[in-house]
Amino acid sequence: MPDSEPDHAVEVAAAWLLDRFPDGLEERAVGGAVELAVFTDDAGEAAVRDSFSDVRSELVSAGWEDRWKEFHRPVRAGGLWIGPPWISPPPDEPSVVVDPGRAFGTGAHPTTRACIELLAGVERGSLLDAGCGSGVVAVAGARLGFAPVFAVDLDEVAVEVAALTARANGVEIDVHRGDVLHDELRRTDVLVANIELDVVEQLLGRRSPTVAVTSGYLAAETPRASGWVGVDRLDLDGWAADVFVKPH
Repeated sequence: MPDSEPDHAVEVAAAWLLDRFPDGLEERAVGGAVELAVFTDDAGEAAVRDSFSDVRSELVSAGWEDRWKEFHRPVRAGGLWIGPPWISPPPDEPSVVVDPGRAFGTGAHPTTRACIELLAGVERGSLLDAGCGSGVVAVAGARLGFAPVFAVDLDEVAVEVAALTARANGVEIDVHRGDVLHDELRRTDVLVANIELDVVEQLLGRRSPTVAVTSGYLAAETPRASGWVGVDRLDLDGWAADVFVKPH
């Protein structure tokens, strides 16, 4: 991708790749372009070629199995250290340890960090993470003092991984499988949803918490939220997150 392309184009491509290759990727500067590399087999290569026009493949050297770990570095958001289990968190900081395995959500993506940053400024209460993925935002919410915390995702693997993430961090989260647009959801004080823009808009149309923290869309986009008032917004690396409240 040429440097003249918007930064978010690289983020969009990286998010697509991580969703399908959660073991990680490498970002390389090649001349005047950014190259994203994943480690996969023939079937994975075919999937990439079906979605991107400029693709090349090469054999990897010995030790490639661990090279993906170099991509996953700790980040900080909302006063929390967020990182993978092979890096020890600082002993004096509250932390969220998340294994970048089979479900989307390592904490490093701008939408995840923006959600957690905004969530840290919201009055504490009960919390629902709709479309929880790996559970990193739900666990971060528990670390920030929200309780009780609920998490829901349509993907069975995400539900399993979110439960494991909660246990690994020693926090209590009620995780279950469900469709955030059609199934009955827990009524909570705060809703957080880091998902696609159209799903955010539909979800806001059917939910009535006091506060909603949303993300998953570009900085140039804003959810249409009838009956809600936007009170805060954070743009981060070409992506955005918002805080909405219901007027009294």
